[in-house]
Amino acid sequence: MVRCRTCGSRGVIRTSWTPTNPGRRFFGCSKRGTNCGIIDWYDPPMCDRAVQIIPGLLRRINQIQQTIADYQAPETNVEEIADYQA
Repeated sequence: MVRCRTCGSRGVIRTSWTPTNPGRRFFGCSKRGTNCGIIDWYDPPMCDRAVQIIPGLLRRINQIQQTIADYQAPETNVEEIADYQA
């Protein structure tokens, strides 16, 4: 079992989404809100190409999800638009 070097709590696997380690898993402190930091890496380092590509893919996914959410939002009342334009 992995333990936090700072506070001694049990380590849990988390995922990094930083630009230098996108999607790389690591052991972190199980206490949320602490500044204990990374205990140790779970995954090996990613290749340079993956580090370049993954953030762009994540941005595209977020844009697509936002577009879908915009289309699924309740429709605006046409009368409200007419009142606003008047």
